Amino acid sequence: MTQLALVIDLNVCVGCHACVTSCKEWNTSGWAGPMTDFDPYGADPTGTFFNRVQTFEVGQFPNTQTVHFPKSCLHCEEPPCVPVCPTGASYKRAEDGIVLVDYDKCIGCKYCSWACPYGARELDEKQKVMKKCTLCVDRIYDQALPESERKPACVMACPTNARLFGDVHDAESEVSRQIRDNGGYQLMPEWGTKPANHYLPRRKTEIRIHEDELVRADNPLKKEGIPAKPPADRPTLDDTTSW
Repeated sequence: MTQLALVIDLNVCVGCHACVTSCKEWNTSGWAGPMTDFDPYGADPTGTFFNRVQTFEVGQFPNTQTVHFPKSCLHCEEPPCVPVCPTGASYKRAEDGIVLVDYDKCIGCKYCSWACPYGARELDEKQKVMKKCTLCVDRIYDQALPESERKPACVMACPTNARLFGDVHDAESEVSRQIRDNGGYQLMPEWGTKPANHYLPRRKTEIRIHEDELVRADNPLKKEGIPAKPPADRPTLDDTTSW
């Protein structure tokens, strides 16, 4: 069975929030919108977001590191939010494994929010229904878009390619290869939810610079005999142009 999911590389995520803003922009005007903000900048901000980035420090001074941790619905293979829903509004699609909410059935009781161990459900205070990441289901199946753009908005917007999208059940897919090669892991597997989204851990990267690499091998101004400055006797624009 196909299981679409995100793989997030914590080693290259810089916490720029491009994924957050692009998700908000796409889904506010899309199938899952609106995503209402009543007081986004006040002392007690409220708002609906499908994706959030948590930033914190690890280690002890002076050996500390800043970790940016994006989190959204993990599209669990055993989603606890589905069986607790009294109206059947929360459901998991058999064809691609995406967990969705039927807004016409949702009564905003928040049972799914209480059942989700990841805090991935949010109440839209205007529509009074529970909302969550849809993996941009209205985008990834849009035949009007080029195939290269049929990806979640957050994946398209990430400037460091920290977010990958694909079928984690396909052993030959890019996401599966990244999980195997880089020690990808699930968030809180002890809950037994089998989250489809995976994270690639932070890795130490050793950079070696040889002494000859510290000196620039060429000067682009001297290539092909082009001098850095024009000759003093060359006519200027004031000499050749009638203003």
